[in-house]
Amino acid sequence: MGTTTLQENKMGVMPVGKLMINMALPMIISMLVQALYNVVDSIYVAQVSESAVTALSLAFPVQNLQIGFATGIGVGVNSLLSKSLGQKNQEEANRAAGNGIVLMAIVTVLFMLFGIFGVRPYYEMQSTVTETVEGGIAYTRICCVVTVGIFMEILGERLLQSTGRTIYTMITQSTGAIINIILDPILIFGWLGFPRMGVAGAAAATVFGQCVAAIMALYFNHKYNPEVQFAKKYLKLEKRTVFNIMTVGFPSIVMNGIGSVMNFGMNQILQGFTETATSVFGIYFKLQSFFFMPLFGINNATISIIAYNYGAQKPKRITGTLKIACAGALALMMTGFLVFQFAPDLLLGLFNPSPTFLQIGRSALRIISWSFPIAAICIALSASFQALGNGSYSTIVSLCRQMLVLLPVAYLLSLTGEVNNVWLSYPIAEIVSGAATLFFFRRIYRQKIQPLFEK
Repeated sequence: MGTTTLQENKMGVMPVGKLMINMALPMIISMLVQALYNVVDSIYVAQVSESAVTALSLAFPVQNLQIGFATGIGVGVNSLLSKSLGQKNQEEANRAAGNGIVLMAIVTVLFMLFGIFGVRPYYEMQSTVTETVEGGIAYTRICCVVTVGIFMEILGERLLQSTGRTIYTMITQSTGAIINIILDPILIFGWLGFPRMGVAGAAAATVFGQCVAAIMALYFNHKYNPEVQFAKKYLKLEKRTVFNIMTVGFPSIVMNGIGSVMNFGMNQILQGFTETATSVFGIYFKLQSFFFMPLFGINNATISIIAYNYGAQKPKRITGTLKIACAGALALMMTGFLVFQFAPDLLLGLFNPSPTFLQIGRSALRIISWSFPIAAICIALSASFQALGNGSYSTIVSLCRQMLVLLPVAYLLSLTGEVNNVWLSYPIAEIVSGAATLFFFRRIYRQKIQPLFEK
């Protein structure tokens, strides 16, 4: 496809309120469907055994790291491509897309190698329960060896988001999730003549849905995204382009990596009490995704809009976008807070809980959800850090939230001998990260947004 003259993208002219709805709503819907299939996985696996649920809980850090690398590279490509389109720099936009494909391919190979050689040592260092270890190895190995689906799906969706075509990302994510939901019981329990695969069936359903979504995302980019122009010459890694992608993307990778370390650390702390506590922690993460994944949908839309309008030198659209993002994020997370406060038994009842599981889970959901309103503002404002090229601020905030504060506080509270005290580490860590977010936002506003108004 040849180089074409770029017309003004809707991200630079559409009213900000309408644009946020236009951009974020499809992503929120698709993220909700993603959250649904994560929960459905655990609902079906919970019918197998509590050890099977623990196996999925222990797999979460690896899956989170996969998504972290994919999302990090994707958001770096997204930001650079949106900024380049805002500046009417088609060549740089094309290089961003091409170099993103190569970076995704490299990381895909690394995760495949881990799936082959690293999964067994990973599980054997965490549990001595045979069913947990063998089930977890089967599940995680499939997810890693066939990791190409999630990496190509996320890259394709980020390319569509960067040009404002979020309706297609909703279609791809929703299709992949629906396929997963349909295949889960068929492969886990051996319905319709298929062999009973147990926990491995949940992994097989997941990767099949991801591969279908990846194929669809690539097709939509080829067919309906003319602002992203693919050619062989753009597949050659260029130092400056890779640097620009990773300047924004690396902090996202680090943040998800920190999340994986946090999950691993919390699993070890909770295993000191009982495997049931570890299972509860895994289920909490599945349930909170109903609110955090749409929140990241708002975040992704905000990054694209701010990056485009920063490149186009339109500061009023930047601040207007941030105000709407904060309001929407707070409304969403307050809903999550109320649901977790008043309906924990209803939520936990989906997972075939034992009395002990229900007792621990009820306290976990109620205590941790006090951090939700603060997290809403932090995540909404952090979109400006990544969109304006200061992703290191997001890294520092995430370090405060998930490692420098959360894990030490959780460990100290575990020394009381009461597992429910461990959950208090979440609101404590969120208060610290909230203070850091406000400090950094004030700084980036003065350095990058305010000068645009003065011009």
